[in-house]
Order: sequence, then structure tokens, then C-alpha cells
Amino acid sequence: MTDESHDQQIPIWFFIGLTLLVYGVVIFLYGLASWSDKDKLAMAMSHVHADVWWGAGMAVLGAFYTVRFRPGKSAPGGGPA
Repeated sequence: MTDESHDQQIPIWFFIGLTLLVYGVVIFLYGLASWSDKDKLAMAMSHVHADVWWGAGMAVLGAFYTVRFRPGKSAPGGGPA
């Protein structure tokens, strides 16, 4: 007889989601902090604030993967993991 808690594997997508979530939040917060920095050198298209949008997108995608593939949830096919 095997214990199911030892047989369950954590999907790699969960860790990818965590990485995207953490990096996305860090990039987003950096973008917000640099948005109001008037002493920053003006670069081409700096008015777009790509770091804010890119960080927000990464955080949203990371949150999706983290929730979708969190440990303890049944497998996407409906059966046990």
C-alpha cells in the first residue's frame, strides 16, 4: 500500500508560474518607481512605460499558472495527479 501524499508530483508549470509572478511583480514595481523619475535619461518611446505593462502581464500570467497548476489540485484531465 502506498501513501498518496508521497506519490503526488508538483508540475513544473507551478514553478514557472511562481517565477513569472515574482519577476512580474518586481518589474512592475520598478516600472512604477521609475515612472515618476524626472532625472532619468529620455529614451525612445519611454513614454510607453513598457516595464509597467510587461511586468503586469508577466504577473497576471504567473498568477494564472500558479493557481491552475497548484499542488494538491486534481490533474487537468480530471483524474488524480
